[in-house]
Amino acid sequence: MTVAIGVVMTEHLVAGRLKGHKLVGKPVRFPEDTCELDALIAVPGSELVEMLAEQIAGLANNGEPIQAIGVAVPGIVRHGIVEDSPNLVQLKGMHMAEDLGALLEKRGIKAPVHIANDADAIAAGVAATRGQLDRLTRVWTIGNGIGYGRWPYVEGVWEGGHITVTLDPKERFCGCGGQGHLEGIMGYRAMRLRFLDKEPEEVFAAAKQGDRECREFVMLWHRALAAATASFIHLAGPGRFYYTGHNVGFLNLGTLRECLEPMVRLSPLQSYSLEVLEPNDETALLGAGVSALRALTW
Repeated sequence: MTVAIGVVMTEHLVAGRLKGHKLVGKPVRFPEDTCELDALIAVPGSELVEMLAEQIAGLANNGEPIQAIGVAVPGIVRHGIVEDSPNLVQLKGMHMAEDLGALLEKRGIKAPVHIANDADAIAAGVAATRGQLDRLTRVWTIGNGIGYGRWPYVEGVWEGGHITVTLDPKERFCGCGGQGHLEGIMGYRAMRLRFLDKEPEEVFAAAKQGDRECREFVMLWHRALAAATASFIHLAGPGRFYYTGHNVGFLNLGTLRECLEPMVRLSPLQSYSLEVLEPNDETALLGAGVSALRALTW
């Protein structure tokens, strides 16, 4: 049975050991406090890679051979290089596969390292848990940033969180500095910048209580996500879209459907479906490991 190690680095860092398509044992996590969302932002990139190596070494050194190591990170990831990462800026330009591989080799671990986008890893994990690795799976992750994951992997950038959903030049809250981006409306940090006197949770709570400004924003939030989803339906066809992430609780699936329906009018494209998934580390870890094992055959 194939053995791999999956690691996910987003708002936190978590690693687990996989046999086949199942997690074995308890994952290790930093920080342990699940409510701490910004623990990695100020950590230098070199230290983050050292932390990754330590976690992987702790899971690998039990005498059982490791076939592959998969690491999922936010941003544009190609050929083992993090070309950009607006939500973990210290990773930009890092040759992570090469750097991490060198640190692991010093610890006696020579398994190939595969770096994937974090949302792509979740899409791979969702496909694996449903036995659908041969079918198109698309996932939106809703957190500090907004990720778009796709399985099977195909070459491309796929930064869906930075798709343009409005032409309003005042919409400039995205962490990358771009105007009109989905993440500039839906991202957690973007919402905090927009409502300096309220936390995002308070905005959605006030909307339910009838606050006009907050209600208008919540509708904008859902329309932006609908617009982005509609764009990918028009590009790649209908199918199932999954929504998950730390802040998926803000999502009202009924409201999203109401917003999406008038945006997709071509009859061959209307056979889409939407599903909310409770966020969990196991799916992302599994996807990171599956991606690494599949990469061995590319």
